[in-house]
Amino acid sequence: MSTLSVRLPDSLHKRLKDLAKQEGVSVNQLISTAVAEKVSALLTEDYLKERAARGSWEKFDAAMALVPDAEPDPADRLP
Repeated sequence: MSTLSVRLPDSLHKRLKDLAKQEGVSVNQLISTAVAEKVSALLTEDYLKERAARGSWEKFDAAMALVPDAEPDPADRLP
C-alpha cells in the first residue's frame, strides 16, 4: 500500500469529511473509491476507442443483414 499526500482546499476537505461520515466510511476509503471509479472510467474510454478503431463498417453491415426485417413487439415500440 502506498501513501499519498494531497493538498485540498479547506472547503473541499470539509465536504469530503462530511460525505465520508454520511457514507459511514473513512476519508481514505472514500478517496480510494473515487479514484478507482475515475481510473476505471478513463480505462474504459481507452478500451472503447481501441475497439472502435478495430471496427469495420463492412462487418457491421454484414451482421445487420442477418437481422430479420420485422416489426418490434408492442412493448418495444416508441410512443
